[in-house]
Amino acid sequence: MQRAAVFDVDGTLVDTNHLHVTTWWEALRQAGHRVPMHAVHRAIGLGSDDLVAHLLGDDRDKDQDDELSTAHKALYGQYFDRLPALQDAGRLLRRLDQDGWRVVLATSAGGAELSALRRAIDADDAIMATASADDVEEGKPSPEPVEHALELAGVPAERAVFVGDTVWDMRAGSRAGVRCVGVLCGGIPRADLVEAGAQAIYDDPAHLLTSLADSPLA
Repeated sequence: MQRAAVFDVDGTLVDTNHLHVTTWWEALRQAGHRVPMHAVHRAIGLGSDDLVAHLLGDDRDKDQDDELSTAHKALYGQYFDRLPALQDAGRLLRRLDQDGWRVVLATSAGGAELSALRRAIDADDAIMATASADDVEEGKPSPEPVEHALELAGVPAERAVFVGDTVWDMRAGSRAGVRCVGVLCGGIPRADLVEAGAQAIYDDPAHLLTSLADSPLA
């Protein structure tokens, strides 16, 4: 039977979490909201609508949501030509592809942002498919992005592993019934990832690559 290796992208394969923190913080500041950066960091990994709701609450002016998202996209878009892949991210995906895994990305990014992330990873030859924000109704921590990735791979949950860097990733993967692997390169503490469902933890893609033989991706 086929196996699927599903990967989050931001903070997992590409070193972008703190760029998102800075640009979301600036978008919020420009709109008159004072939100501490540590709170923004904890919200990274949620889709735009859910992130704004998480940070500003249900009593916010919801008419402003689209403006905040647009401002963030404009600010973040300035970095599209220099997004840095994490060490050995592309090598990891190619190794898994060579080992017979169907590699699928599951990300809240879409459009030009997703294209920029894929250019940074530079491993399109190893990526079978991508489940993006454009393909689902609900983002993480809903299981829908992971479930859609499994549909694209044609692989059942019990034959899949999901790799991510946030508690939202771990919750989405757990709810989808897949084994979850956490990486620390997104800046979220180990204990938080374990509590959210991570069955194994690695520092970054390079660490996972050198540890494959003893990992859930063996």
